[in-house]
Amino acid sequence: MKIKEVSEFLKSNQVPDYRLGQIIKAVYQDGVSDFSEITTISKELREKMGQEIKMLSFEVKKVLESRDKKSFKALLKLADGNQIETVLLSAVKNHWSACVSSQAGCALGCRFCATGKLGFKRNLKSEEITDQVLFWKQYIRKNHLAGSFQSIVFMGMGEPFMNYEEVSKSVKKLIDAGLFNFGARHISISTAGLPKGIKRFAKDFPQVNLAISLTAADDKKRSDIMPINKRYKLSEIRRALDYYFEKNNRKVFLEYIMLEGVNDKREDADNLIEFINSNLKPRLLHVNLIRYNTAAGGLKPSNEAKVDWFKDYLGKNKISATVRKSLGEEIKAACGQLAGE
Repeated sequence: MKIKEVSEFLKSNQVPDYRLGQIIKAVYQDGVSDFSEITTISKELREKMGQEIKMLSFEVKKVLESRDKKSFKALLKLADGNQIETVLLSAVKNHWSACVSSQAGCALGCRFCATGKLGFKRNLKSEEITDQVLFWKQYIRKNHLAGSFQSIVFMGMGEPFMNYEEVSKSVKKLIDAGLFNFGARHISISTAGLPKGIKRFAKDFPQVNLAISLTAADDKKRSDIMPINKRYKLSEIRRALDYYFEKNNRKVFLEYIMLEGVNDKREDADNLIEFINSNLKPRLLHVNLIRYNTAAGGLKPSNEAKVDWFKDYLGKNKISATVRKSLGEEIKAACGQLAGE
């Protein structure tokens, strides 16, 4: 929702300034999906607002839900016709998390990601990012989903640090006590490892969580899987992480997608261990192992036994690791599956 547009509308209709605060609370915190639900303002004003102001910056084309009702995926049509997807997940009972997109399409072309096959369309505006969160707040309320909306992850379509300015604006809105009022530590940004972005992020958002999509700790192999590595080698990512740790004594998550026969052998685990131990504060790096969700590139997921072995091997070498629970594959809402279709 465009607050400036609402403010100007209220002024032109000679409505007292305090009404803006009531509308903001109703929309951003209470999750109303229609101005007609805001009973603190007159019926006449509600009707006029509904006619003249759009609450969301996109059209909701379709919402899919998994059979267990723990994951939902929405296809959204932007004003210029581009389409994006956003996801709502509940990995923990009564705890909802939104996975939001920061770009329409993506320029990185990672082999494991369906979004990369689309190519890059454009960056999203901060409003288009925060409206995804607004939409899910409305969805939870309208559909009486049990539990509360507790976290947001920038792990949808696009590379957040290639749209740093608008992502930054959106995060500031999300943690603004007068707007969404999310705790900074309940927000996570995932990047493919853009060093300048990591350094800016370290200074701008010391309390927001950082995740690095790593997937391989060997330059040759990572460059094959993630072409961005040809531009930013692992050594540059390590230096950026050292800078991050100098600024913030906070844990960083390494996302490692397990690909059968590609990055799941002992030498791959040894490379990962070596990369982690080469950092300034290796104890602050935690590995999230993710079984590949079939999406693109003719790749296959490592089997569960191999993933468990990999985790145990890391543990024996004093590396903190977790096998991350995957949700949404049934509706193509899992990691790497968003294609805006």
